[in-house]
Amino acid sequence: MRHPPVTLLEEEKRLLWQLRTRGSQSRSALAETLQISNGAISKLTRTLIGQALIEELPAEALAGRGRPTVPLRISPAGGYAVGLAIYAGLLEIALVDYAGGVVSLTSEKIEPIDPHSFARHVDRRIHELAIEHRLLGSRLYGVGFSVPGPALSRDGNRWHVVRNLPGWKDAPLRTIFEEALRLPIWIENDATAAALAEYYLGGLIRRCTTAVVILLGHGVGAGIVHEGRLMRGETGSAGEIGMFYPGNQPRPTTLDLIATLQAAGCKVGSLADFEEAIPGYEATIDQWLERAADQLLQTINSALAWFDPGAIRLMSPLPSAIMHGLADRLNRRAIKWGDHIAESEKERYDIEISRLGGAGSALGAALLPIHASIARA
Repeated sequence: MRHPPVTLLEEEKRLLWQLRTRGSQSRSALAETLQISNGAISKLTRTLIGQALIEELPAEALAGRGRPTVPLRISPAGGYAVGLAIYAGLLEIALVDYAGGVVSLTSEKIEPIDPHSFARHVDRRIHELAIEHRLLGSRLYGVGFSVPGPALSRDGNRWHVVRNLPGWKDAPLRTIFEEALRLPIWIENDATAAALAEYYLGGLIRRCTTAVVILLGHGVGAGIVHEGRLMRGETGSAGEIGMFYPGNQPRPTTLDLIATLQAAGCKVGSLADFEEAIPGYEATIDQWLERAADQLLQTINSALAWFDPGAIRLMSPLPSAIMHGLADRLNRRAIKWGDHIAESEKERYDIEISRLGGAGSALGAALLPIHASIARA
């Protein structure tokens, strides 16, 4: 039997957010930052410790004082969540604990199946993984799905899923998943989910207030995080940069690179056999990278102008060497960062590659239920 997620008060959310974004802190530091009394902090922390959402670290003696300070941090024992991402021939399932630690990340080959069959398969896999990692009975916040495509409805139930997943486009996905899994469900565009993973697990949460993550997956999309909030836009389609690259023309995506390699005679069938199939086709990949960098340049410059981000990162299930080749080409081109700032205050940021690789969308999907539990209004 699973423990249901707890319902948090606003002050409890504020405290948890402070620990999540700033790291471990003492009660007195929290009281000062949150501008509430020491007595109120003691009461809040006592409740959250009792719910296993935070925990005390070993006491640290302050220099010149006899009484130690006891730092608090988010507790991994607070529960877990599940995230799923589906690519060309691959299904990734992530389990993330309440502190953001990765409990499990699995990848398996999967044939294209309809959403009902997919939901039943996922239900079995979640149960198997919960047994494997001894999570039965733990607090489960819910399941996040990373969907390759923009939303078709404001409630996030229907999505414009890529054609490689037959039967998914405009299907009531949330309804299907809720009926099959009997759990709280979150559905998000894969690039937006990837941005959330990069924010929490890629170090951006303590580095900058605004970040842009560009995902080269089934399609090409972007996720934007600003001050801890996912930027979704009016209909949930913020960051839908794929509209700049018509699907009937070459575009900077994993499927496009696979098609380019196949046209050159490569036997690659999907991402599952990518690295084994591409030796000997380095020149074809180099040509694709040159074109992809040219295509992405204007999009990146637009992101710089519109959002003034503290970081721009590229994420993809493509091999790391290919993604670093793309970043190198972009960083050699004339990307202007902050030309409106006085010369003495300019700072140049390189386009970076996510260390999460192709796991970002699944990890971000798993973080959706946890993020929602303390999301700021």
